[in-house]
Amino acid sequence: MIMNSLPNMRLTTQRQIILEELARVTSHPTANEVYDMVRKRLPRIGLGTVYRNLELMAEGGIILKLEVGGTQKRFDSTTTPHYHIRCIGCGKVDDIDVPVQTEINVKANAATNYTVLSHHIEFSGICQECQKREAN
Repeated sequence: MIMNSLPNMRLTTQRQIILEELARVTSHPTANEVYDMVRKRLPRIGLGTVYRNLELMAEGGIILKLEVGGTQKRFDSTTTPHYHIRCIGCGKVDDIDVPVQTEINVKANAATNYTVLSHHIEFSGICQECQKREAN
């Protein structure tokens, strides 16, 4: 869903297009990949502008910034709690349809003096494309 306004920031044309392009894909693109997508519609946009806007929108909770497995940051337009799986062969990241275990937060809260707000679980595996490549 593309929002008409972002918390504490104007929804500029650039931000709107970045959001639209990010919402079109499920591939969890890197900033460079978002830049390539956005440039098709805004040829004069700079890479720095895309980076800054992605970071601002992630800080504002409009999109998710995924820092998975020490790889490049990736971005996700789905902000509802969900898990991801990363291919250890090619680095591809996908959503994984596993129910979010909210009781983990309660257990972690009881085991520490922190106030637990959320958790992130990343699954790792080998995607079908890499499995096929390995089989050859």
